[in-house]
Amino acid sequence: MLLICIRHGQSQFNSEGRIQGQWDTPLSELGLSQAQALATGLSKEPIDAVFCSPLQRALQTARPLAEALGQDVRIVPELQEIHAGIFQGLLWSEIEAQHPDAARRWLAHEPDFIVPGGESRGQLMVRGRAAFEAIRASGPFDRVAVVTHGGLLGAALKSLLGIPADRNPFGFFNASISRLRWDAQIKLVTLNETEHLRAASVERLDRTGDL
Repeated sequence: MLLICIRHGQSQFNSEGRIQGQWDTPLSELGLSQAQALATGLSKEPIDAVFCSPLQRALQTARPLAEALGQDVRIVPELQEIHAGIFQGLLWSEIEAQHPDAARRWLAHEPDFIVPGGESRGQLMVRGRAAFEAIRASGPFDRVAVVTHGGLLGAALKSLLGIPADRNPFGFFNASISRLRWDAQIKLVTLNETEHLRAASVERLDRTGDL
């Protein structure tokens, strides 16, 4: 199976630099344009199914693609972003001022540190891998689209590729495409494709972390 892994388009919180986690923020105007560019870029590919996080910013990214392919959007609750607890809704400068110890521990990449009221990177890796395993087992599909979030996608790939939990090598552009081939072995084929955004003049290459 080829999994076409897509990070949602730019959200309103992305444009403001706010931590969103599982807060259900919509796409910005740029994000909506990115979703359309994504649909155009992938509309000719033989995609068998479209799986998506239940959060609004992912759904707004997935729906134009599903419509272009004549597919329904299949919701997978486990694909939603990390629960960022007390960080949600804040700028990073506000987190450092209001929650300095939690900010320090998060920046130290402690895999078992649970954001107060939320979850840890280690927990996200378990959930992300389970979501991808469920998608792979869901049907005799050759090629599927998976619309999710930067943190969840990075965590799932770390688990699937055997990357230690305290390392965070991935950063995904909004509405980027990364391709994972999962047959007898797992291989990351491409990372952060943005040609479809460049062609539509809606490319904005801001990587954000796993929150």
